[in-house]
Formats: sequence, structure tokens, C-alpha cells
Amino acid sequence: VTGITLDAVDNGTSNRRRIFIEYNEAGQAAGLPASVFCKATHDLVNRIILSSSGTFSEVSFYNRVKPLIDIDTPRCLLAAYDPESWASIIVLEDIGDQVEFCSHKTAMDRASVESQLSVLARMHGRFLDSAELKGPLSDLFSFRDRFRRLTDNLGLETCCQEGFLAAEDVIPPKLFARGDEVWDATMRAIDRHLELPETFTHSDVHLKNWFIRDRPTMGLSDWQSSGRGHWSRDLAYCISTALEPEDRRVLERDLVAYYVDALSAASGQKIDFEQAFRLYREQMLSALAWWTMTLRPSSDMPDMQPLDTTLVFLGRIATAMDDLDTLDAFPA
Repeated sequence: VTGITLDAVDNGTSNRRRIFIEYNEAGQAAGLPASVFCKATHDLVNRIILSSSGTFSEVSFYNRVKPLIDIDTPRCLLAAYDPESWASIIVLEDIGDQVEFCSHKTAMDRASVESQLSVLARMHGRFLDSAELKGPLSDLFSFRDRFRRLTDNLGLETCCQEGFLAAEDVIPPKLFARGDEVWDATMRAIDRHLELPETFTHSDVHLKNWFIRDRPTMGLSDWQSSGRGHWSRDLAYCISTALEPEDRRVLERDLVAYYVDALSAASGQKIDFEQAFRLYREQMLSALAWWTMTLRPSSDMPDMQPLDTTLVFLGRIATAMDDLDTLDAFPA
């Protein structure tokens, strides 16, 4: 390496930068990459928010989980962290000129969402009740534990309640009127993970974490929330954020059925559609919490997403909850 240039600062839950690299003749002849994309935890606020497991989770994914599954995700060149200081660095192949990264404005059709669900079903099916999760990967954080730690250590309950009130303009009136019920129902949805079979989940599958390499084929990035959990969290979160409410209403049951069939095939286990659909309804609450928190983060948290993105995803998830009567989805 004879020189480097840093791209613009991009800070969120992690500190992100592209690095442009210059090489001598030997490096050029070896075809070394002209740029890499890095995620780090340089700042104290990032170490605080990700100390609840994010750093460990993403480093563990690239080093220990990714070699076991065949899905399209950026190739990792280095993933390391210091368990004392929680400083970390993840160096990824820069795929910015190879793919289209999605946003809340990306137009998604049925084939594109089915591609997302195929990725999730292959991953979930590979690890559903697997020996690895009960053995060498048993130290991975669970989604429930992560949620509880954020609640206990970073005031997640207050963030979510304040975010819900602040999002009134994008929340259906009937659901907003029942706002006092949302947090208790959310905790019921979170605790459901204790009684359901575990798999490996991404846990933050909103549309911005997906990319398109060759439409409609989708790839998935940003694994800092990944770990052990139930697949219904990813299913609800993915469908509700990918589609405009009008499209979701038309395609919803067919998409859940598509996922159930794909998961059954990948896991070799029969998954019941009606049970899957009820869990899908319930886990809308766990998805909503991630974005009410984003709208009103605590003083210990960094700003995580642009306001327009946050309000669009909040509106989509809340509308899905209203359509599905999620607050009444739990068994008596």
C-alpha cells in the first residue's frame, strides 16, 4: 500500500467509511481491491450501544456463521474486536458499484420479496433446532436477551413509548388509541422467543439492509443484530417494511405461505401455516419497537436513521399491526 484516502464520514450505530487504496506495482499486479468498506466502533457512544452484543454478533457472523450458509452477503476480509474495550473493525469487499442498495423508496414486487424470503428460509432452515446452535454457536446472543439488555441498560421502554407518541401522524388512529397496551404486548412478543424453537436470525431485515445484484435476486447485509431467535421476527419485519401497505394487503398470506413452504423444505420440518401466520402477526410488535426506538433514541444512543426512512418504516409496520389486529393476536 502506497496511499489511502478516506471517504465521507458516515456514522450511525457504527462508524462507517470507505477507504480508497493505492498500491505499488506488485499490489496492482496482484489485483488487490481499489477500495474497501469498513465498519468500526471508534466512538464511545457506538461502543455503548453495540456493547449489548452488536460487535460480538457481527464479528461472529462473518467468522463463524457465514462459512456455514450459502447466501449473498458482502465478502468479509477481516472481522475482529477487543472484548475489553469493545473496539472493533470489520473490513468488507466494497460492492457499491456491483449492486443496488435498497432504501425505503425502492419499488418491490412479489418476485423481489419472494427472493428475500428465500434467503431467510435457507438461513433459518439451515439452523432450525441445529446441533451448532446447541453446541459451538450456543454463545451467540439471543434476540430476547439483546432486547432485554437494551431495556435494562439503555432505557428502551422509554424510547419506544416516546417514539410511538411522536409517530402519531403515521400510526392508524385505532392503533394509536391503544398505545398504552403496546409495550406490554411487545414484551409478550419478545418473551415468546423463550418457548419457540431457535434458529439463526438476522433480526434487522428492514429494506435498507438488502441489496439487488440482479433483479429480482436479493442479498442481505448488516449483521450486527444477528444471533439466536425465532424466525417469525425476521418474517414479520421483512414483509412489513418491504412493501407499501396496499401491496402487502394483497400479497401477505401468499408470501407467508411461500416462506412456510421454503422453510419446511430447507429444514426438513413441517411448518404449520396457521401457526406461522399467528406468530407473524405477533412479531410485528418486535419490529415496531426497533423503529420507535430509532425515532426517539436515548441520550446514550447515536442517531441511527434519517427521519424520512424512520417514519416510512414506522408507518408500514404500524399499518400492518392495525390490519392484522396484532394487539389481539396472542392466545387467551
